[in-house]
Amino acid sequence: MSATNQLRADHDQVKRLEKIAFRCSEELKKGTEIPFSDLTKITIIISEFVDTIHHSREEDSYFPCVASHESLKEEIRKFLVEHEFGRNVARQISRHLKLWKDGSDEREPVSRYLNAYGVFLKDHLHKENKFFDDAEADVLTKEEETDMYDEYKSVFAIVKKVDEMIAEIDWLESRDWYLIK
Repeated sequence: MSATNQLRADHDQVKRLEKIAFRCSEELKKGTEIPFSDLTKITIIISEFVDTIHHSREEDSYFPCVASHESLKEEIRKFLVEHEFGRNVARQISRHLKLWKDGSDEREPVSRYLNAYGVFLKDHLHKENKFFDDAEADVLTKEEETDMYDEYKSVFAIVKKVDEMIAEIDWLESRDWYLIK
């Protein structure tokens, strides 16, 4: 496996989260009762998997390596802005979920921000996948790909956390509110 392929594999899992965010948003709009524990799991996956693990792989390793070739710098800058946008939307989901748990009727803003996060993911993943194709084909060497991938694998705690987050995504996909057609 290569660093680019690892990031694509991350994207496969994030795509599942995108679908969960959209479904959850739809069901909240319909008035479906979704347990706070499920909503909390979604925010944890966003924070711990998408932001802490996946985006930091990109921001701390992949993007700097690509940029060191004096290539694709404008695309990288845009992705960094988009990552910050995603973090801001995620903070709003968490903020309104906390207010809802504390008794305020925050169903609509939680639904709206989950939908916004899903839209962000859909657009962002599409653009990044194209970027990965370009970086892999025209910029990165096989050695750089291998070195970055080895770096990703070397942090056992992160590998274990990814497995936990994938299990949480599996669990959310099995929930009644997600399976409603």
